[in-house]
Amino acid sequence: MITKDTTETPGNSPLIPLPLTAARALTAAGAVITIVSAFLSWTWDSDFADDLTYSGDPSGLQFLAVIAAVVTLLFALSHLQIRGLRWLNPSVATTPVFLSALATFAVVWYVVLAIAFELGGLVNLDPGGWIAAVGSAISVAGALALPRPGPAMKDYFTKADHIPAARRLPAWAQRIVVTACTALALLVFTYGIGVPDEQPEVFIAFVLLVIFIAWALVGAGLADRFSELNARHKGFATSMAFLAAAIFPFTQSEDHNANLGVNILIFATVALGLNIVVGLTGLLDLGYVAFLGVGAYAAALVSGSEFSTFSGVQFPFWAAALTGMCASLVFGVLIGAPTLRLRGDYLAIVTLGFGEIFRIAVNSMDGSSGPDITNGPNGIPSIPDLELFGFNLGASHDVAGFTLGRFANYFLLMLVITGLVVLVFNRAADSRIGRSWIAIREDETAATAMGINGFRVKLIAFALGATLAGLAGTVSAHVTYSVTPAPYQFAGAAPPNSAFLLAAVVLGGMGTVGGPLLGATFLYLIPEKLGFLKQYELLAFGIALVLLMRFRPEGVIANRRRQLEFHEDDDNAALPEQRVLGDDTVPVSKAGA
Repeated sequence: MITKDTTETPGNSPLIPLPLTAARALTAAGAVITIVSAFLSWTWDSDFADDLTYSGDPSGLQFLAVIAAVVTLLFALSHLQIRGLRWLNPSVATTPVFLSALATFAVVWYVVLAIAFELGGLVNLDPGGWIAAVGSAISVAGALALPRPGPAMKDYFTKADHIPAARRLPAWAQRIVVTACTALALLVFTYGIGVPDEQPEVFIAFVLLVIFIAWALVGAGLADRFSELNARHKGFATSMAFLAAAIFPFTQSEDHNANLGVNILIFATVALGLNIVVGLTGLLDLGYVAFLGVGAYAAALVSGSEFSTFSGVQFPFWAAALTGMCASLVFGVLIGAPTLRLRGDYLAIVTLGFGEIFRIAVNSMDGSSGPDITNGPNGIPSIPDLELFGFNLGASHDVAGFTLGRFANYFLLMLVITGLVVLVFNRAADSRIGRSWIAIREDETAATAMGINGFRVKLIAFALGATLAGLAGTVSAHVTYSVTPAPYQFAGAAPPNSAFLLAAVVLGGMGTVGGPLLGATFLYLIPEKLGFLKQYELLAFGIALVLLMRFRPEGVIANRRRQLEFHEDDDNAALPEQRVLGDDTVPVSKAGA
C-alpha cells in the first residue's frame, strides 16, 4: 500500500518528481477543471458535427469528457484511501489513475484536434476548449508524478501484482452488484448504438472512452472481482445479461437501432459457432461463412418467395429452421469428412476453397450456367416475414405501452436463438466431447495416443459449428428480405464474411462465450458508425488485429488457460489466485498450471 511515508526506490520513483500529496491533488484538480470546462463553449462555430457552442448545456462530446474526468477524479480520491472509495483501487495502484487520466486526455484532445482539422485551425477554439485541453493534460501530469508501478513504461498499462482479497458480501448483495454492472453495460451499449451515423466524431470519442476506462478497471483489479462474482452466480449473471438484452428494443425510439442489434446478434451467433471449430478444437476454418449462406439459401427456398424454385412451398419457421440446419449439417459433414485428416495450413486452404466454391456455385445456378435453383447473382428476393404463434414479425406490435417495430421483433427472436446457441456451446464445452476438443487443440498426437478418435471428434465439431451457422442463416434470410451470393466471401468491406467472423473470435477471446459476442459487436458497429473509413476499413482492421495480437494475443476476454500460456514468461500477467465459496482445493498457480 502506498502512503505518504512510502520510500522511493529506482523502481517506483515517479517520472515527474513531486510530493505524493501534490501529485494526487494535481490529478484531481485536472479532472475538476475538465468537468467545469464542459459547461463552457468549446468552439464558436456550429458547423462542427456535435454543436459545442452552448454554455451550461454539455453536448455529447462534452458529456463523454465529463464521464472520463469523473472516473479520473474517483480513482484519484481512491488513491488517497478515502473511506467508501477504497474498493475502487484496493491495491492503491497508479495504473488505474493513469489510465483514467489518459482516457480524459484522449477524449478531450481528440475533440480539440477534430475541431482544428474540420474547421481550419485551433483559432476556432473557445476558452472552454482550451481549459479542457489544459485540465486533461494536468491530470496526466499528476498521474505521472505518482509512484511508478514498475521500472518499465509498460507497467503503467498492466494490472497490479498483488490485489487484496475483496471483503465477502452477502449473496444478495453480490447479486445486486451483478445486476448493477449488467445495467451499466446495457446503458453503455445503448448509448453507443444510438450515436447518429452522421456524427462519427462522437462515436470515436465513445470508443476511446470505453477502451481506456475498461483498461483502467482491469488495472485496478475490478474486472477480476466482477469475473469472480459471475463465476459464483453464473446462472444469475447469464439470466441478467439476457434480460438486459431483451430490454434493449424497448429503449429504442426508432427501428434502425434495433436493425443494428439484430444483425449484431446474427453475426455474434455465427461467431459462437465458429468458436467451437477454432476456439475449442483449434481448426482454422477460412470458409465458415459459407455455412451461413447454406442455411440462408435453404430457408429462402422453402419460405414461399415467388422467386424461389419451390415457390409453392412455404414452411413454418420451425420447419424452415430445421431445413437450414440440416442442409448446413450435411454440407459440414461432406466437406469435413475428406478434409479433416489434414492439419494446419492445408486445412485452412481447403476450407478457404470451399467458401469460394460455394459463392461461385450459387452464382452459377441461374438456369444458364447451371441448374435453375438460386437465381444466380440475383438471388432470392421477396422473402416474406415470419409468423410465430399468430404474430407477424413484420408488423408493429404494442407491448405494455411500447411499440415494437419489425426489427425489434426479429431482435427478440434472434435473442432466443442466441441463448440456445450459448446453452449448446456451454454444454458441449463442459462435456466429455468438449474436453476431447481441447485435448485435440493442445496436442492432437498426444490426444490420439490417449485413445481419442481425433477424426471423429473434429468432424463432430465441424458439423455442430456448421449447424449453428445454418440456424442463424435461416433468420438472416427473413430479416434482409433476400439472399444473394455477394456477402458470402472470405473478406469484404463489411460483415458477415469469413475474415470478420474469424477476427471476432480471435479478438474477442477464443474458447469463451463473451469474447465472440463482444468481438462481433465491435466489428459490426465500427463499420456502421464510421462510414468515412469504408475505403480504408480493411487497413484499419488489419492494424487493429496486429496491435492486439502483439499486446494481448489471448483476446479481450481471455480464457484463463490461454492467458497463462501466452504470458508464461511475464510475471505481471499472472492472474491472482481466486477461491470460490466451498472450494477447499489448493489454488492453481501459473507454475502449477
